[in-house]
Amino acid sequence: MVLSTEIALLGLVAAYLLGAIPTGFLLAKGLKGIDIREHGSGNTGATNVFRVVGKGAGIAALTIDLLKGLAAVRLMIWLMNSPTSPFVQSKFYVANPDVRWSLISAAVCTLAGLLAVLGHSKSIWLGFTGGKSAATGLGVLLALSWPVGLGVAVVFGTALGLSRTVSIGSIAAALSAFIFMVLTRQPAAYILLSLFGGGYVVFLHRSNIIRLMSGTEPKTFGR
Repeated sequence: MVLSTEIALLGLVAAYLLGAIPTGFLLAKGLKGIDIREHGSGNTGATNVFRVVGKGAGIAALTIDLLKGLAAVRLMIWLMNSPTSPFVQSKFYVANPDVRWSLISAAVCTLAGLLAVLGHSKSIWLGFTGGKSAATGLGVLLALSWPVGLGVAVVFGTALGLSRTVSIGSIAAALSAFIFMVLTRQPAAYILLSLFGGGYVVFLHRSNIIRLMSGTEPKTFGR
């Protein structure tokens, strides 16, 4: 039991550290020698990188941030379910072979996703600041359930295309995650993740919401 607990805890720490990789900060520093937090909106996310550093850097930040969430959850899924993983080979799993299908597995994988999202917005490498976790959150959803992740991505793209504003796309996508989780009958732990994780992403966009309500939120693309 001790061995399996230690492995699970290490996986959770790894999930946070993956999420905490300051992609936008590193790209801006490496490509332009600037601290992205001192330019544009001051955010380290892909949108601000796109505006300040350039299109290519913005796309790179978006892709890497998405992969961070995907990798964090897939690592934990492997630890909890793969016959070759140290968790499954531990004495705890041998004594409880149904753990791979249990609430424990789903809950731990969900927690890994939440930690990756938290890591992106509260990076230990940036004094617990960061981005707004939309891309990392999408990566988490794709890892847990690709149909849900795909549906959320479609909502994001549609909202972005209609509004020309990334914040609207991100907020719409975060709100839709819960609906897709319920419609596709995902495990209760995944549904809770979409509820709390989606709510957290919306909370991180609170300044954008205020500007949207006042009509001062700038268009990200076009007019």
